[in-house]
Amino acid sequence: MTNQLSPQKNATVETVKDLAKWANYSLMNTLKRDPDATSHGADHRPRQVFSGHYVPVNPTPIEHPEYVAHSSTFFDELGFADSMAQSADFMRVFSGDLSNVPEPMSKLGWACGYALSIYGTEYIQQCPFQTGNGYGDGRAVSVLEAVINGKRWEMQLKGGGRTPYCRGADGRAVLRSSVREFLAQEHMHALGVPTSRSLSLYVSKTETVQRPWYSEGSREQDPDRMITEAVAISTRVAPSFIRVGQLELFGRRARKHEHPQAMAELEQLVLHLIDREYADVIDPQLPLRDKVLKLASEFRSRLTSLVANWVRVGYCQGNFNSDNCAAGGFTLDYGPFGFCDVFNPQYQPWTGGGQHFAFLNQDAAAERNYLMFCTALSPLLVNEADGVDGLQQLVNDFSTEMQTKMEQMWATKLGLNRFNAALFTELSTLMQQTSVDYTMFFRELSSLPDDIGPLTKSFYRELSQGPQGLEQRWVAWLAQWHSLLSSEANSDDTSDDISVLTRSHDDIAKQMKQVNPKYSLREWLLVPAYQQASQGDYTLLRELQAVMTDPYAEQSQEVEDTFYRLKASEYFAIGGLSHLSCSS
Repeated sequence: MTNQLSPQKNATVETVKDLAKWANYSLMNTLKRDPDATSHGADHRPRQVFSGHYVPVNPTPIEHPEYVAHSSTFFDELGFADSMAQSADFMRVFSGDLSNVPEPMSKLGWACGYALSIYGTEYIQQCPFQTGNGYGDGRAVSVLEAVINGKRWEMQLKGGGRTPYCRGADGRAVLRSSVREFLAQEHMHALGVPTSRSLSLYVSKTETVQRPWYSEGSREQDPDRMITEAVAISTRVAPSFIRVGQLELFGRRARKHEHPQAMAELEQLVLHLIDREYADVIDPQLPLRDKVLKLASEFRSRLTSLVANWVRVGYCQGNFNSDNCAAGGFTLDYGPFGFCDVFNPQYQPWTGGGQHFAFLNQDAAAERNYLMFCTALSPLLVNEADGVDGLQQLVNDFSTEMQTKMEQMWATKLGLNRFNAALFTELSTLMQQTSVDYTMFFRELSSLPDDIGPLTKSFYRELSQGPQGLEQRWVAWLAQWHSLLSSEANSDDTSDDISVLTRSHDDIAKQMKQVNPKYSLREWLLVPAYQQASQGDYTLLRELQAVMTDPYAEQSQEVEDTFYRLKASEYFAIGGLSHLSCSS
């Protein structure tokens, strides 16, 4: 499946008819559809789905779609002509109308069910039937799988209308949240963080919905009024959209013997996940036991690296439930996310998220999701010698691998070859006591300043406003850091089988600037972009797109003055700017 090549490798795609030649629906062709599904995809009301891997469903087109943006970078990677984004046939498909797609494209999309666990605890209350059989893709409808230049991509409409999993909601996304997700996905890709990608964004010129949101200047934690917002559809793209929550659903059904095919359906989904996301590292000739254990090991490696990358760039997922955790090990579902301004280990942009999903708690949340991932796989190994024990050992060792990845990340951000716990502990304390801008601090540090003067550009308050002796402690910390850099740079130490190459001042600064971005997508930058977009002005959105897809570069002075600066004091504690609900 994944090894199939496209019929026109490296050809330019200029029309949907060209794209149709690459259509290849592995999920619908190899997995089981819900036996209770309709044949024509008119399945838009909440209902229980008891078995099967997917429900065929028609997306609901938005009315009178208008082009907002597309990712030129991603279009180029796919071999798509830029002009296609504004062509009538492409706009029609990716604003939800599949009625006239050329063969062999499917006129039906699909939605999938999944379970929910929050921090390692299973929940079914969010399902309207209190059974867990009504929870899943409530407004996300996949519309295409295609093998493009030898790589499989799934294209999914966010805001594509109701599905059986809609739980009574309207199935729509609004322009505000769609702009945020569209920009964030491509920004994260440019930051070097594994992520789903953004293809296109369209808004309806006539269709609106009501959403709770904040009054201007509101300091309330939750929205305090209803507003009318334009609906939009963004298309996100990934090798697959299989979530840990999906595995949980089928694992739970197998564990509880909920229907005669439950175990078979779990095995089919796991093998499909391997084929979609891990075919390059898991030998298809291995027995099932070894495939499952290898899958769990590889996912652990990806997940720990992902969370370390999130922290590296100052990103907080906000709501890291198992249903928001991609089984392929990349970032998925940009709802209540945020990028740190003031460094705070307990930073949490989402008012409904709780501190268990805060910035420096994301490693612990990942460990809970990993536990649920392995729990979901375990029914496949109950009759295999040492199979479940093997999974348990992988779970037991998660925290060790996570700590190793985090320490490697912190060392790299500081330009060091090895993590120094004492140096980092003091730095973390100083950053909190000084109210330091996370992104700006590490970027300024990347120039290896001889004194603390350049670093003060990232301070939200004067050193005199902090604890007594704060400035002297910064001076001492900087001296210690420079001493460590010098000792490493001049070292020929080969202990622990690590060859430390002599590095110049410029080498260290260059390396640090490759992992410490200059620009990050702060909420106070996003708000005016989506506010202008709501008035039909996409200028700032496209400017942000250009800046944030080149986040490590030293850009123009004008760009620096606009986007590389501290958060204004009047933005603090304001709803929608410093915190937000999940209303989208």
